[in-house]
Amino acid sequence: MTVDVEPKETKKIIPTNILQQTAFWARLKKKQGWGIRAFDLSIGKSEHSTGRQLKRDEREGDVLITLREIGGGRYMAYVPFGPEQLPDEERRGNWLEEISEQLRDFLPDECLFVRYDLNWESPWAREDDFFSEDGTWLGDPDTYVQEMRMNFDTRHFRLRKSPSDMLPAHTVMLDLDRDEESLLMDMKSKTRYNIRLSQRKGVKVRKAGMDELPKWFRLYDETYSRNKLASNDMSFFEQVFKTRADDTWSPGEVDLLLAEKDGEPLAGMFLARSGNRATYLYGASSSNQRNLQASHALQWGAIQRSREMGCREYDFFGISPNPDPDHPMYGLYRFKTGFGGTKVHRQGCWDYPLNEELYDQYRMAELNAAGYHLG
Repeated sequence: MTVDVEPKETKKIIPTNILQQTAFWARLKKKQGWGIRAFDLSIGKSEHSTGRQLKRDEREGDVLITLREIGGGRYMAYVPFGPEQLPDEERRGNWLEEISEQLRDFLPDECLFVRYDLNWESPWAREDDFFSEDGTWLGDPDTYVQEMRMNFDTRHFRLRKSPSDMLPAHTVMLDLDRDEESLLMDMKSKTRYNIRLSQRKGVKVRKAGMDELPKWFRLYDETYSRNKLASNDMSFFEQVFKTRADDTWSPGEVDLLLAEKDGEPLAGMFLARSGNRATYLYGASSSNQRNLQASHALQWGAIQRSREMGCREYDFFGISPNPDPDHPMYGLYRFKTGFGGTKVHRQGCWDYPLNEELYDQYRMAELNAAGYHLG
């Protein structure tokens, strides 16, 4: 497989359900100080000469790349949830290798590697041997096995599983193309009970304005301090809230939602929309009055609002790969799977070294920094 890669204006990134591959995301990351690149992707001319009728997504596609500084004047070329197109599932590695080699000419010499945060489903999420008898996914095999499969039929055998994922590799997708009663009935009974309890107790969910960001930030700061997590500052959320890309081909939108009781904010979230997908992007909750189940009310309010805005799917954006009580995201697994939906297991981050010696040095330093970071 050969791939043609051509630079393009970021404002002409094609529409997609993947927020992190839109012109909106490019504009936001540029405001946050990242380098931005966009490229058209297409099957090379030699492929067109085979006589096979190509599908549209094989002929056309694009990819957004953000340049992230990693110290010492060096960079990674980070591809958040991209590339979206996957012309041949059996040759994933070959596709990434071809793109990476083409990108060399368009990236700075100081760029050590390309990191693909793949939105593609894990190939082992479709194999019965990787599920328990009760239908629980057991997870990907060892890294060595993953790398052998990914590099099959590549020329250089360079693709490496990253030490950590920057965006969550596992999520729950909810089909919104149903009425509210059907959505409620597909939830776990405890989740449905908590939603109705919060409503009876007077918890209200509403859209908040820019002037109410301090309310959100107090919730956010409390949540991240409580869970001992690294956090962003207020200006980060101001940029998320204020970014607009209405003059582009792929605008995204972000709303701030608050769940309150008698005017007191108890939970909040940033709800993003791109294409026909809504995404729960950032969330926070208060330690006060947790018995009111404000987080359940907030999610249900976000689902209702997403349907009203014409979205057909809702991405809960991040759970543990399976119900392992020792996993740091187990609590999110229990909470989010209670709303029904389908669990999705993506392939996570994969690296293609452009400078193998310096990449290996960086990789060793990164091994002690596992986790995911909303990039």
